[in-house]
Amino acid sequence: MKKILILFIGISFLSFTDHKYYIALTEIEHNSTNNSVEMIMNVFVDDIEKAINTDYNTDLQLNTQKEHQNTDSYLTKYLKNHFKISINEKQVDYNFIGKEYDGNIVYFYLEIENINEVKSIEVENDVLVQHFSDQQNLIKVKVNGDRKSLFLTKKNDKGLLKF
Repeated sequence: MKKILILFIGISFLSFTDHKYYIALTEIEHNSTNNSVEMIMNVFVDDIEKAINTDYNTDLQLNTQKEHQNTDSYLTKYLKNHFKISINEKQVDYNFIGKEYDGNIVYFYLEIENINEVKSIEVENDVLVQHFSDQQNLIKVKVNGDRKSLFLTKKNDKGLLKF
């Protein structure tokens, strides 16, 4: 728990500086009222922009007046290739709801519909690791009040949580 707190403080501090650390946070929560799994992923704008511009030979210019008109399509494509979820041992597709900028951080809002019960969540997350060898992806999951987390890296980009 202490490690996670230090990471959050670090992420907050880094959001105000030119960062040299590579970390992304994804929060996943089962919403039993809506029978959905809601996810919020935050990454540094310049990191995701570099990855997508390189991978797809484009120039997104995120969070500027010149932002590419198909930015959401590129983001969705990138995330679908690098962030995969299985629930109850079955790979599921998620919807890209949208994005929001806050300084040099971009938040992605994702949702999986028609999930009545969650017994396990497996996350495969290699977002940004191809471009930044030190990239770390922290996953926090909340199901029925039970909180668990994963710390994923280039060498270990997949984890399973059981509830």
